Amino acid sequence: MSSSKDGRRVVITGTGVVTPIGLDVPEFWTSIKAGKCGVSELGGFPLEDLKILIAAQIKNFDHKARLRHFKRDKIIMHADRYSWFAAAAADEAVKQAGLEVPFVDPYRTACIVGSGAGGLVTFEKSYRDLFIENKRATHPLTLLRIIGSSAAAHVGIEFGVKGPTFATCSACSTATHAIGAARDYIKHGMVDVAIAGASESVINYGTMKAWQALHVLSPEGCFPFAKKRNGTVLGEGAGILVLESLEHAQARGAKILAELVGYGMTSDAKDMVNPDIEGPSEAMRLALEDAGLAPGDIDYLNAHGTATLINDRNETNAIKRVFGSYANKLPVSSTKSMHGHPLGAGGGIEAVACIKAMEEGILPPTIGLDEADAECDLDYVPNVARPKKLNYVMSNSFAFGGLNAVIVLGPPPA
Repeated sequence: MSSSKDGRRVVITGTGVVTPIGLDVPEFWTSIKAGKCGVSELGGFPLEDLKILIAAQIKNFDHKARLRHFKRDKIIMHADRYSWFAAAAADEAVKQAGLEVPFVDPYRTACIVGSGAGGLVTFEKSYRDLFIENKRATHPLTLLRIIGSSAAAHVGIEFGVKGPTFATCSACSTATHAIGAARDYIKHGMVDVAIAGASESVINYGTMKAWQALHVLSPEGCFPFAKKRNGTVLGEGAGILVLESLEHAQARGAKILAELVGYGMTSDAKDMVNPDIEGPSEAMRLALEDAGLAPGDIDYLNAHGTATLINDRNETNAIKRVFGSYANKLPVSSTKSMHGHPLGAGGGIEAVACIKAMEEGILPPTIGLDEADAECDLDYVPNVARPKKLNYVMSNSFAFGGLNAVIVLGPPPA
């Protein structure tokens, strides 16, 4: 990864989300400002012997209504749920960007839409059909539904992307890696426009059993940095950005929402489950260096903040290592307290939250924070959104396997 000082400047002109607290960006941002909680009782499939009975599920999402205007992708209506979310979020982002569809210069565009797990809803349905219902075959589109790059392909087909089109997969850092890769492709002149982010839909019986076995899910709620926290809460959804070179955006008179000024990525290379301090710290340091910024230039940090005991303490200590004494003045919050942990989609959804925070000068809160852990002693913007002028913001994504990705966003170029 080379410095942002080399190559073209990269800006953001479109945002899109599908989340448990809002099916589009306006609804999502209204919920963030209000501190709305998207965690509720688990439902929609047989719960059988599950012990964890809560999740941040997306409800009332009608894919037929949301995607009925799609013209080029002939089978999107028959895709997996995670592809529906990606398609809906990408559609919102492309419309906000004001790009002509299909894209005018298709080989100069990219579509990098990742997923940590792909079509797990389809996997479970197919296995139930075969091994419980004793059906002789699965749906003919089963294979296409489960592939982790299907969302990227669906989006690319609909919008006419003929340049690099693929998925990233790095667990909970997936979306941020996708955004970073897209940034580099534009910066180095491979493409002029990119659709980037990630989508996830994994809430079913088998996934809940798997996460339950790892003992990292809370039976009560997602309370990042709180003394009472006892695990994370699974979420689902999609977060998508439209990125362009500054020159391309200016040439067509696009409204620029923000500039992607810094990107850093590292790997702990130590443990599959337990996070380290060195890896996240170095990823943040590299993102600052790439942006050409000092720690004191960051006005807000959107934390990975999963509400697991070790992650929140380690992230707090990593922030202190990078930001020094300024860490005590830096507002930090975790929006996962509201929309749950959407795994690979988290970095995309949180990037959108950061862009809206910059646009309106409002710090997203960390809800459910009645009493902080003694070892989590930063300003986590507890419970209530707070006004603050924001020039530069940082967003952290840290994943199982010690895979770390961090972006820094700045104001639209003058």
